[in-house]
Amino acid sequence: MTESGKSSWGAAIGGGIVGAALTAGALMLAGPSLFGQKMVREALLSNPEMIIEASDALRDKQYAQTLAPIRASLETPFHSSWKGAAKPDVTLTYFFDYACGYCRQSNPDIERLIAEDKGLRVIYRELPILGPDSVAAARVSLAASKAGKFVQYHDALYAAGRPGPDTVAIAARAAGVAPQPANDPAQEAELRANMGLASQLGATGTPLFVVGDRVINSAVGYEGLKEAIAAARKS
Repeated sequence: MTESGKSSWGAAIGGGIVGAALTAGALMLAGPSLFGQKMVREALLSNPEMIIEASDALRDKQYAQTLAPIRASLETPFHSSWKGAAKPDVTLTYFFDYACGYCRQSNPDIERLIAEDKGLRVIYRELPILGPDSVAAARVSLAASKAGKFVQYHDALYAAGRPGPDTVAIAARAAGVAPQPANDPAQEAELRANMGLASQLGATGTPLFVVGDRVINSAVGYEGLKEAIAAARKS
């Protein structure tokens, strides 16, 4: 998650911690009448994961209400901005910035998941929040997507390095599109829509993942994403 994202948007991640505390408090209050205070206390001390599990379930339930009206928008790609299964049973929506170090860190994990899970589709949503180079890279990426060449551009830019005029030009050549951002109203509408969706989800930066009823606003790694995908498949 980027530092600039933390300062530009209100922090929403604390909700998980608050939820855990509230869950623990509720159990302690209800305990004397239901199980006995000592029993509840011993259960929580012996199994602290109960607090985390209850908090996670509450968080997912709360996010489900937010996600329901926007799920179609989240899971409908901009032209060719997706990888994986053409007919998926699970969709992972990924908000990213080409200049984000944590997104670069997450990229191999996503590629591994796509290679291993033949029922997974990843939707890539441009969220350029790290300055002019981010915005320029995103606009050319959307032009490549519109031309059916998102994958070629995306992979070439990650291989070339941090976005800038030279690396964007390399990626643009790989995709067969112009290296200068096009003045396309559809691209601008897509960027505004992505900013709006991220805001509704309480984003504090990139990467931002949405799968099932889970919203993950950090680079949780291969295992974290795999577990979230498995949970979405079960729901």
